[in-house]
Amino acid sequence: MTEKFAQIGDIKICYEILGKEDGFPVLLIHGFGVKKEVWMGQIGDLAKHFKVIRFDNRGAGKSDRPAGKTMEIFADDTKNLLDYLKIEKTHVIGWSLGGMIAQHYVLKYPQRVDKVVLIATVHEYPTEEGPEIYKKMRLYELEIGVEKAFWETARANFYSTYRKEMEADPKKKYFGIWSAEDYIKMLSKDPATPEDIINQAEALKTHHTLKRLHAIKNPTLLIAASHDRLTPKMSMEQMHEQIPNSRLIVIEKSAHFAPMTRTPEVNQPIIAFLKN
Repeated sequence: MTEKFAQIGDIKICYEILGKEDGFPVLLIHGFGVKKEVWMGQIGDLAKHFKVIRFDNRGAGKSDRPAGKTMEIFADDTKNLLDYLKIEKTHVIGWSLGGMIAQHYVLKYPQRVDKVVLIATVHEYPTEEGPEIYKKMRLYELEIGVEKAFWETARANFYSTYRKEMEADPKKKYFGIWSAEDYIKMLSKDPATPEDIINQAEALKTHHTLKRLHAIKNPTLLIAASHDRLTPKMSMEQMHEQIPNSRLIVIEKSAHFAPMTRTPEVNQPIIAFLKN
């Protein structure tokens, strides 16, 4: 896997292309405060079937960190990266904040998207208090350090079974891909800054798609986690009701990090949906 950089106007975006050179492109958009490597559980399976592009959003990983305080800016970054790569049309997969960016991208550039997969995401926060609470929580995590923050947030991010397993053995490998120890090391490299967290929280305040979701005509797969405290299943059920050509899957006994702890149950329906 070789990282490359795309100079798009005044911003430099770090990206990787993996998998089948002649495969149909699949774009992965990551979530709040993390980076492209969070897709570690999906890359291997998707790369067997598709050309996979994953990238660091502005304010994440090795990409530049100018302010990006609206969802439209993140959606335009996505489009501009694909323009740079001369990729006209892709499938788009977004997780959490990435799923919010994906909604704005497909609403603004529907002709650039074939199919959409939205994982553990929401259509909006009811009030601005939600993003503010999330911002304060993430800023606190930066203060206490990556390792302590991982364990303090594990209750919200991981279903209890997996959290207890990781606490008992931080070296335990899931699917031969990652362990809690590996994940902490990954987050420790090129971490988010307080300014990055503030900018992303401001963007969350501009995320209101529920009344527009009916305009998404692209085939859409929604994947919710039964015990997700951060992006509740109910929100994805509401999205399913509004997106005409959509299907909803609920991964039972899982939380926000289902793509990492329930990898086969997440990957298999995605691949079947994209290949059908």
